[in-house]
Amino acid sequence: MMLLLWTAAAFLSGSLMFSYWLGLAANKKISEVGDGNPGALNLWKAAGFRLGLAGIVLDFLKGYLPLLWLSGADFAQGIRLVPLALAPIAGHAFSPFLKGRGGKAIAVTFGVWSAVTEFKAAIAYAVILAILKGGARLARGDRTKSAESDGLQVLAGTLLLAAYLLAAQREAELLFVWLGSFAIMAYKHRRELAAWLGKRR
Repeated sequence: MMLLLWTAAAFLSGSLMFSYWLGLAANKKISEVGDGNPGALNLWKAAGFRLGLAGIVLDFLKGYLPLLWLSGADFAQGIRLVPLALAPIAGHAFSPFLKGRGGKAIAVTFGVWSAVTEFKAAIAYAVILAILKGGARLARGDRTKSAESDGLQVLAGTLLLAAYLLAAQREAELLFVWLGSFAIMAYKHRRELAAWLGKRR
């Protein structure tokens, strides 16, 4: 029962669309900016770096704080950690406050990984994404980056995170957390993935 209640609470935490609401407070509807994602990056584009940074921090914390609070609880150990860790990510991606049309859950995913691995996997994920971004910039040259390339970098980085978890011999339940988060990430980037696959045919 405690597991169910805390999973629901973690989902609710993740579903709080701070970046979208900060955008509305600044008279910006960020779901109509850029790729339409109601997340911190489009808040940054629409309302500037101060609000954008606030959105990133709040989206991170809504994944980090619930898992940090639950660390050490008996009902949050082993495989029971999986629904608790995935709940904030799913809450952001399918927020009921936006009728299921949530964001791409990148910042909240960093928050979850920071809490469940004491920042180790989050740092590895950040390094992987930075390397991929740098490599893409070199390959792209002077061409403007696209939402498609950004999406593919996130998916590739999430895939490579699994290699880190395996190499670090992390607990088995973290691989299930990774699998669930990758499934959500792939779904939220399905348009970019479909566009890329279409170009390869």
